[in-house]
Amino acid sequence: MSSTSPPTSSTSFFRRASSWAESPKCDGSDSTARTDSTRSARSSARVDRADSRSDRAEATSGDAAGVLLRLRMRRFEDYVDNLLQFVTSSDTFQVLCGGVHILDFYTSEPGLFSAAVPNEWQPWLLQCDPMKLLSILMREDLDALEDPQPPESLLKYISDVRRFSLAREYPSREERLPKLTWQMSVGMKPKKIHEVRNFAHYVDQLASDLESNFDSNITHFVDFGSGQNYLGRALASAPYNKQIVAVEGREHNISGAKELDMLANVAEKPKIMRNKKLWMQQLDSKRPEAPRDSRKSRRAAQPIERPAKYAPDLRARTGSDAIYKPEEGKGFINYIEGRLESGDLTDVVDQMKTISPTPNPKADLRLMAISIHSSLILNPNVQAIAIVGCCYNLLTERLGPPTYKLPYMRPSLQALNGRVIRESNKHDPEGFPISDRLTTYRDDGIRLNITARMMACQAPFNWTEAESDGFFTRHFFRAVLQKIFLDRGVPDSETNTSTQSPFNVSTNPVILGSLSKGAIAKLTTANEYHEQRDVIAELMSNITDEEIAEELTAIWTLMAFSATVIESLIVTDRWLFLRQHSDVVQDCWVETVFDYRQSPRNLVVVGVKKPSP
Repeated sequence: MSSTSPPTSSTSFFRRASSWAESPKCDGSDSTARTDSTRSARSSARVDRADSRSDRAEATSGDAAGVLLRLRMRRFEDYVDNLLQFVTSSDTFQVLCGGVHILDFYTSEPGLFSAAVPNEWQPWLLQCDPMKLLSILMREDLDALEDPQPPESLLKYISDVRRFSLAREYPSREERLPKLTWQMSVGMKPKKIHEVRNFAHYVDQLASDLESNFDSNITHFVDFGSGQNYLGRALASAPYNKQIVAVEGREHNISGAKELDMLANVAEKPKIMRNKKLWMQQLDSKRPEAPRDSRKSRRAAQPIERPAKYAPDLRARTGSDAIYKPEEGKGFINYIEGRLESGDLTDVVDQMKTISPTPNPKADLRLMAISIHSSLILNPNVQAIAIVGCCYNLLTERLGPPTYKLPYMRPSLQALNGRVIRESNKHDPEGFPISDRLTTYRDDGIRLNITARMMACQAPFNWTEAESDGFFTRHFFRAVLQKIFLDRGVPDSETNTSTQSPFNVSTNPVILGSLSKGAIAKLTTANEYHEQRDVIAELMSNITDEEIAEELTAIWTLMAFSATVIESLIVTDRWLFLRQHSDVVQDCWVETVFDYRQSPRNLVVVGVKKPSP
């Protein structure tokens, strides 16, 4: 089964309170209408951004622009209110997003399928083909389903999840984007090439819009956690020629990025002056003995006298040798080694002022942060941010571990042979949630444990039948292995309350990495693993292969489908943070920047600061 597009919407910008529910029905008959409406919405984006400046607040009640603005604001508020109501009141959603984990599928009685899935859903889910279930959850018109029909409560749940999942459609524009040279593409996979091409173009257009619509001229683009600096290198090169500051905490990444800079002609290679004949003889002496060609033989037969103190430089060229020369009208890259532990950029800005190649070093730095954290907008030198979120499992937590008020929130798993998860007790002031709205919601705030955040990293719209079969199989054997570990006393269990249930008890995992096919086969065939084989046989004695697949795949599919709301919640939290700082932020919005099929984390959160007085 091939990948199909994610749900589309004619209101793809979050500023327009977009959600899946507003999108046209996702069948093939109206694909042209969807494309046309989306293109129309996209083409008006720049106008909307211009309209959203602060002077709109002065619109009179009879002003059409003012009426439209107030209507949109009400839709925003309605969406946020209903989203928060849903994630805190739906028992089924809370069970599937943070209440169950696939590792504990066989560690409790009754099993997770019986405990987590409403009784009236179970017969229909067990008879439904896994890929058909995925299609119904993600794409099909719920008003035109064939018999047997899902229960009404399941249909309502599917509709609710769709309604609160932000639309992810992205109109293809690859043919209009500047292509990366092969030197620039070295080290990139197709996914990374797609991301770099699209986001570099987006950032360039955003900077142009800020200059024309907001009178804000960006001097530097700062990438925090730049890694190999693929994005920064593209922005520093033609046709963009931007001033880039790459902040990276790992020295080897900076060194590797500089080597790629030399290959892409962003930096110059050092010129090393050597006596070539002496240098080649020195190289010959260091090479292992092997049949010599004619040139090597001649060099060996005619040795050259070396000066007494001559020592040829045989060091390999490294990234630290890269030479960066600022030129008028061309891009430039500065590397700063460091980690961003908070939203405070004082150290970064201080270093920039000492290394900046700008013609006027006293000129104010006007930065656009193109990654990481919404709170960067509060720094005086930052004029705009453009953040694409990913790796939600690595988010820190602001409110601490779950309390008794969250009966379905499993305690975070503590890997016995891995890094102990301390983040939930850290109370990071800049962790999730960052907005006051989510932090204080119903007094206790909104929490997401690592199970929920990990599921938000899934891309269920891209699942194919072959891929699904592969990870369903891996999940099954991993769940069985967890049962074996638990019976042998290897992991402990964790609970939030004195009363245990399948939803508030976790068994701590042992990190195995990726199980190979051979490892899976040994669990069921090798004689030396007869005890483990007996456990597997006991678990499977009264259940067919079809039932195993049906129960486990139904749970996993429902979890991944439901977690699309988790990602929407995280994005909404970042957008709300920008909105709450209206004294600083002039405009903020969310839109798609990548094709979901190539890069599922395709939502960018943009914030623009008010002009300095």
